Amino acid sequence: MEKSNIENKMKVLLIIVSAIFCVLVFRLVYMQLIQNDKYSTLASENRMRLITITAPRGEVFDRNGIKLVGNQPVYTVSLANLGLVDTDDVIKRLAEILGSDPKDIQEKINQQKRLYEPVKVATMVSPEIVTRIEEQRLELPGVVIDIEPLREYPNGQLLAHVMGYVRQINENQLAENKDKGYKMGDSFGQAGLEYTYESYLRGSDGGRQVEVDSKARPVRDLGVKDPVPGNNLILTIDHRVQQAAEEALARSSNEALKLGHKEAMAGAAVALDVRTGAVLAMASYPTYDPVKLSSVLSQQDFDEIFNSPWKPMLNRALLAYAPGSTFKMIVAMAGLESGIISPEDAISCYGTFFLGRTFNDWKAGGHGRTDMIRALKVSCDIYFYQLGFRLGIDEIARVAREFGLGEKTGIEIPGEESGVVPGPVSKIEQRLYYLSANQRSKVKEIEQKYDDLLAKTNDDTERRTLQRKRSAELRAVEWELDWHDYDTIISSIGQGDNRYTPLELANYIAAIANGGIRYKPFLVSKVVDPGGKVIKENNPIVLGQANVSPRTLAIARQGMLEVTTPPDGTAYGFFNGFPQVAAKTGTAEVLGHDSHGLFVAFAPYENPEIAVAVVMEFAAHGSTAAGPVAEAMLAAYLGLPIPGQTYIKTE
Repeated sequence: MEKSNIENKMKVLLIIVSAIFCVLVFRLVYMQLIQNDKYSTLASENRMRLITITAPRGEVFDRNGIKLVGNQPVYTVSLANLGLVDTDDVIKRLAEILGSDPKDIQEKINQQKRLYEPVKVATMVSPEIVTRIEEQRLELPGVVIDIEPLREYPNGQLLAHVMGYVRQINENQLAENKDKGYKMGDSFGQAGLEYTYESYLRGSDGGRQVEVDSKARPVRDLGVKDPVPGNNLILTIDHRVQQAAEEALARSSNEALKLGHKEAMAGAAVALDVRTGAVLAMASYPTYDPVKLSSVLSQQDFDEIFNSPWKPMLNRALLAYAPGSTFKMIVAMAGLESGIISPEDAISCYGTFFLGRTFNDWKAGGHGRTDMIRALKVSCDIYFYQLGFRLGIDEIARVAREFGLGEKTGIEIPGEESGVVPGPVSKIEQRLYYLSANQRSKVKEIEQKYDDLLAKTNDDTERRTLQRKRSAELRAVEWELDWHDYDTIISSIGQGDNRYTPLELANYIAAIANGGIRYKPFLVSKVVDPGGKVIKENNPIVLGQANVSPRTLAIARQGMLEVTTPPDGTAYGFFNGFPQVAAKTGTAEVLGHDSHGLFVAFAPYENPEIAVAVVMEFAAHGSTAAGPVAEAMLAAYLGLPIPGQTYIKTE
């Protein structure tokens, strides 16, 4: 009996052992034959590493071949998730060496779905930190140190707002570009031309296959694929004019501060080639350091860039401002085109104009007898109050739009605002924000009702009747929703709802200078591959021809020339030793603040090549604050000595 039990137990044991053996054999066959590729790949990945060699981004040059943006080699630190149990310890130790937050490193690792592929966790690493990592190499499996190209700016912060900056791609950008070969840790243009021309500037990464030991330490190289650099950009920018603009903006701001204008901390300047629309300079002040934005920001740097009340990240050349008296050429041309006035018609300016209320000239006592040319020369407000009132806002707005005012120019960098041409529609749009929801609803109903009625009639008398009824209903909701005579009067000197970017103003002046042709401004002349082959070329694009007569344009140009002529042109103290320059000063009032100063100009007068527009925020006067910036830019373009700050009589 006992022997039988033992035999039965042996049979059971044999069956169990046989079953286990069969399972092991089956598993071995499954792994060796069926899943051979999978495990061979895993074993190879554990032994082999493909180290990315980052391609240099394309470089950027000005129109004369001066390098504006290049590349420099820097140390980077990456970490590969090896699937080890002590990964948390590695992250903690690495974060301590780098002086960063372990959570930030862990987050980057979590975003990397592929095992063993390094994720960049730090750039611009100092040699001292590299040494510390190498000293602790045994305790830091998966940590990779590489040398990669990083953006270099030979001219410091010059052209920062136009070029933008480069930073590691973020999650949203990675999702949007997932089919273009990007991965976590790659660089990506974040603003300006770096963003717009990302696909051209980005090169093609190479790689190095490396055999590693069990601690992920390199043992030997198995092959290298060289990276292909990105394409280079040749800009329309003139380095001399750009530098003159940026230095003059800073200088003018500092001088305005000394004069007691405590908010005069910002400004912008644009220069265009009037023959093509090419941007010769685009400057915004204050500016920022794009190098700081390429890596981890300290709290101090973050506050200086993003929390400063002066907002250095804003490209003010693309922000809209009231144009002040730089708008007066529009009103003058509207008067000539309408036929209600000739250049010789004169008024007597005693310093005030009364129409329901008193409107003052900038000069107490006025300018005496004034015709159109003199009105532009001395910037007589009374002349333009009266002319604007006689014209009406519709004709003024029509001519403004002929010169592209009130719409985006279409320049290739993001952030451009659309200007505002004053009129009944724009006034309502500007004031809707301040109304209650109920009032906004009523306004929309009124607008829709009269839009439908006006669309159904061609009778002028009926149209005027409908417009009067609409005005009455809008006034019943809110008095300022309707367009009034005083709106036209203040719009005639560039105040009210008038708002245009420095780029729009420069383009409008360029059109006056070149005979009415409105070009699309552009910043990139050519895209050239690493071998020097042109792969993209931007040619001038005509957006339109201003529907005004050559005679009208000639009179506007003559009035601008008189502005720089003694004894009483508002800009007569500038441009000594220059070829003839045509200009216009402007001062735009800002409620509760000092006025903005503006200045527009083109040169040479007889054969125009360059147009400029300058805005100095809260700096009080166009002649004293913005004029020196325009003078410096024109001097740089014409190859003349750049004058220091100049002060003359103000408008």
